[in-house]
Amino acid sequence: MGPSGLGMQVTCSAPGKTILMGEHAAVYGRPALVAAVNQRLSVELREIKGGGVQLSLPAVGVHETVSWDVIREYAQEARRLWREYAVRPDAKAFDRVLGKDPSHLVKVALGEAAERVGEPGFGLALQIRSEIPIGAGFGSSAAAAVAITRGYLELLGVELSDAELESASLEVERRQHGLPSGVDSTSVIRGGLLWAVREPSGDLAATTIDVRTPYLGHIKVFNSGTPSQSTGAVVAAVRERRDADPVRFKALLDRMEAATREFRRLLESSTREDLGGPLREFESCLEEIGVVPLRLQGLVRAVEARGGAAKISGAGALSGTAAGSLLVYHPEPQQPDAWECLRELKKLDVGLGAQGVRVEDGLG
Repeated sequence: MGPSGLGMQVTCSAPGKTILMGEHAAVYGRPALVAAVNQRLSVELREIKGGGVQLSLPAVGVHETVSWDVIREYAQEARRLWREYAVRPDAKAFDRVLGKDPSHLVKVALGEAAERVGEPGFGLALQIRSEIPIGAGFGSSAAAAVAITRGYLELLGVELSDAELESASLEVERRQHGLPSGVDSTSVIRGGLLWAVREPSGDLAATTIDVRTPYLGHIKVFNSGTPSQSTGAVVAAVRERRDADPVRFKALLDRMEAATREFRRLLESSTREDLGGPLREFESCLEEIGVVPLRLQGLVRAVEARGGAAKISGAGALSGTAAGSLLVYHPEPQQPDAWECLRELKKLDVGLGAQGVRVEDGLG
């Protein structure tokens, strides 16, 4: 299966994403607002002589060649460990799924794609370049899973619908994050700003939001640093806390959903209503869940004291001083002291509502 001549190649890129509101709650069937961002990750896939797979992943220091047998066996073992974890999810079981191989996600993505549509019957060189900060809540793993899967299909001349691509990419994300909602991969595939909620059937329903408020541009994104724990580990720990006190956790989910719905109403409104209220409420819930380190809580309080609002975006962290992305809003962003309290963080040049996954180069 695949092209007949050597040297065929394709480059596929996918955007990062940021969760405006709904993280953690989306795992339990509550809605989320997610925006694709203009930082992109690109995957170059090239047919080569021989039957091996050359991986060039400079961001994680990987340059190796493995066989398709190794790729297939790696993905199968990850699938087996994940199924064990899914029966009884806990942090230790998820650690076994994730393992310690820095090329874990790439091997899983290639193995799952080959399982779905067949191995190519030729050698493959894969290289990843990325503008997306790793561990900052920008969905770098979803972008990689989607771009690798989409690029592999393009190279083999296989077409999948968006829904089929979402399903295939979610399978990869499960090996990276345990029991993800699917919001990340859907946002990366479709682009724009989405309202997403998982239905009782298990399907993810996603709708494009028509933003009318001029205040969306008043939200700035800062990087607080890479969290001490992976997203999957944080999600697993939160699930354990949910199981330990389901009544309290449900009350928090209800508050989070109400804040998310109010935030959507404000985004779709042209009446210039302040966005701060629901942002402050959702951040309060995340702090109660225990995924906002004390250092970040202090910075959030400083922003609030200056009339603004801030919340982490993404899974957050269980400990340490960093939690990935911090969304910061101020109704009057031109005030000289509006951002002064955040001078220790790196401000990111992020545009919201970027185009989804795309093939950059045709086969040649």
